[in-house]
Amino acid sequence: MSAAPDYDDEPPRRARQVSSPALEAGADPAALGEGVADGPRGDHPESAQVPTGTRFDPRARAAWQSWLSALATDAEAALAAALAYDSLDAEGRDAWLDVLEQDAPSLAVPALALYAPLLSVETDEGRRARMLASIAPARLERARSHEVCAYRAVRPDGSHLAVVVAPVYLDFVEVLTCNYLRDGGVVSAQRDPLRHVDAVTEILHEGDSGLEPTPLAVVVDELAHAILADRRDGRASPEALGAFAHLFGPDLERWGDGEA
Repeated sequence: MSAAPDYDDEPPRRARQVSSPALEAGADPAALGEGVADGPRGDHPESAQVPTGTRFDPRARAAWQSWLSALATDAEAALAAALAYDSLDAEGRDAWLDVLEQDAPSLAVPALALYAPLLSVETDEGRRARMLASIAPARLERARSHEVCAYRAVRPDGSHLAVVVAPVYLDFVEVLTCNYLRDGGVVSAQRDPLRHVDAVTEILHEGDSGLEPTPLAVVVDELAHAILADRRDGRASPEALGAFAHLFGPDLERWGDGEA
């Protein structure tokens, strides 16, 4: 296995260009007029209102779409979207999603960029499922191994806890959490397809988890052995590992064929 990449104690963030098409266009969401959902108002695109219904000021639509376009590259706009969405009640959130579904096809913005900020604060399973269904057909570039961070802890009983964090979009990451025995199999594996990096940082540093930055190669090697142990005993690997299969490379399949 190749040498481990450099790492630190902070989850990865995608390199980003901070810009705001709405601001550059001089949009003033505070003066968009009627026909928009209630929400915070201000002088910046971050406070743009959600157009509702079929009749509303065309300026609202233009500013709204310009602001949505900024979500693809502007981390501040993404954070503002999360805060604005979080402040809405259930009806307002449903209205936001309704309008997104109408406007998304006409925007040159990845679906993930439109929904990631909302998913980071949404807890209702119905709305989360709705957003994930909209994102599912779209895929961004898969994180390369040198962009992925790993954290690991060894418990007193000999079991291992590992957290693998891969950058997805701006300040949002994909997280894999595994409990395993190196030669005894994977006990559990959970995948969170989208979390804000700050939330992951808090998890890594809270309590007495004992998690420490670890070379990705070490964690991948241990998980590979655990997966092979499951195969030998006729156990299926948790589905959550599938999204990170590319990190294991062809060697895992070769080892599996040789030891099955």
